[in-house]
Amino acid sequence: MDDFLKMDIFFVVVTLVVAVVGVLIALALLTFLRILRTLERIAKDVEGEAKAIITDIDGVRKKVGVEGFKAAHLLTLATKTGKRLLTKSRRK
Repeated sequence: MDDFLKMDIFFVVVTLVVAVVGVLIALALLTFLRILRTLERIAKDVEGEAKAIITDIDGVRKKVGVEGFKAAHLLTLATKTGKRLLTKSRRK
C-alpha cells in the first residue's frame, strides 16, 4: 500500500473519531446542564417551603408567648403545614 493512501485512511478515521467524541461530549454537557437546572428548581422549591415553615413557627411562637403553651398551637402548626402541602400536590 502506498504511504499517502495510508495517511489518508488514518486522517479519515481520526477525523471520524474526533467528530463522534465531540458529539458525545456535547450530549453529556447538555444532560449535565439539564440536571443542574432541575437541581436549581428543586432548591428554589425547598427554599420557599422553608420560608413558609419558618413563618408558621413564628406564628406559633407568638401565640405561645401570649397565651402560654397549649396543644392547640401544635395542632394549628400541623394543620397549616398539611394544608400547604396538600394544595401544592394537587396543583401539580
